[in-house]
Amino acid sequence: MNPAENKNSLVLLRELGQSIWLNGIDRQKLTDGTLEHLIEAYGLAGLSISPATFGKAITQDNCYQAVIEKEAKADYSASEIYEHLIVEDARLAADHFQSLYRQTEGRDGFVSLEISPLLAHDTEATVQEARRLWQEVDRLNIMLAIPATKAGLPAIEQLISDGINVNVTLLFSVGRYLEMAHAYRGGLEKRLARGQPINRVASVASFFLGRIDLKVDRLLDEIARESDSYRTEIARGLRGKAALASAGFAYERFGEFYEQSSWEQLAEREGRKQRLLWTSTSTKDPFYSDTKYVDSLIGPETVNAMPMATLDAYREHGQPEIRIWTAVHEASDIMHQLAELKIDLRIVDENLEKEGIAQFIEPYNQLLATLEQRRN
Repeated sequence: MNPAENKNSLVLLRELGQSIWLNGIDRQKLTDGTLEHLIEAYGLAGLSISPATFGKAITQDNCYQAVIEKEAKADYSASEIYEHLIVEDARLAADHFQSLYRQTEGRDGFVSLEISPLLAHDTEATVQEARRLWQEVDRLNIMLAIPATKAGLPAIEQLISDGINVNVTLLFSVGRYLEMAHAYRGGLEKRLARGQPINRVASVASFFLGRIDLKVDRLLDEIARESDSYRTEIARGLRGKAALASAGFAYERFGEFYEQSSWEQLAEREGRKQRLLWTSTSTKDPFYSDTKYVDSLIGPETVNAMPMATLDAYREHGQPEIRIWTAVHEASDIMHQLAELKIDLRIVDENLEKEGIAQFIEPYNQLLATLEQRRN
C-alpha cells in the first residue's frame, strides 16, 4: 500500500513544502484538546488571531464571560479587557505549538496576533505598540501582524531589526510586496550589523486573495453586461483568475528576490526567507470550488491560512499536488488581458488596501462595543 493513502490531504500539503495555518480559534478549543488534535491529525502548523475572528469567538464561547465579568468588576476598560483576553489566548496557543516550533527549529509553530488597526498609518506608534505587545505575550513563536501600508514599511524594518517576528498583512500588489521584502531584508541587515543573531527571526508576507477576485470579478461582470460579444467572452473567461495571477507573480518575484547576491550574506548567517502566505482563502462565489485558493497555489516555501470550513473541506476532498507553477506561467497573459479590458490592477490594489484597513477597524470597533456592553 502506498503510505500516502493513509495520510489526509492537509498532511500531504506539508510534505509538498506548504505549511497550513488556521484563521481564528476560541478559548474552549484552546483548552479542550481541539487544537492539539488539529496539530496532530490535520498537520496544523500555525494560527492567526484577529479582532474579526476573536469577535466571533467571544459571542459563541461562554468561556470568556466569567473573565469579562471579573475584569469589569476590577474596572478595566473594554480595550484593556480585549488585550487581556487576546494575550492569554495567544499564550495558550503558542504553548500548544511550542513542540512543533522546536522540532522545526523555528520554521513552523507560530501564532499571529494583530496590533491595533487604528495605528496602520502611524509608523512610530506601530513600532511602540508592537514592542509592548511582544513583551506582554512573551513567547518566541508569536508573530505580530502589521499592515503593509506606506507607514508600515519602516515599522516592519525596525521590528525585524529588533528581532520581533512579523506577519505582513493586507498585501494585494506585487509592487508593495517587493517594497516590503526589501524592508524585511533591511531589518535583518541592521540586526546583523549590530552583531545580533538573525537565525530565529521569522516573517511571512500575507496576500489577501479572495478580496482581489471579489473586486475584479465585479468589474468583469460590469464589462460583460455592457460590452460586445468579444469583450464579454474575455471578461467572463477572466473571472476568478486575477488573484491567482497576482499570487503567481508574487511567487516568481519571491524566487528571484532570494536568489540575489545581496541575500547570500544573510543566508550564510542562517537568515530565513520571508515566506509567502495565502489568506482570504474561503471562496466568496458559489460557482467556485471551496478549495480553489488552496489547490491552485500549492508550492514549496509557502503558507496557506484557512478558516475552519476550508480546512475541513480540504481535508475531505483536497487534491494535493504542486500547482503554483501554473499560476506563475499564466500570470502574464491574465494581466495582459485585464489591461486590455482597461482594468488597472494598481488602482484596484490601492482601493483594496484602503478598504482593507477599514475592514480591520470595523470589527475591532465592534468587538470593543461588544465588550463594553458585556462589561456594563
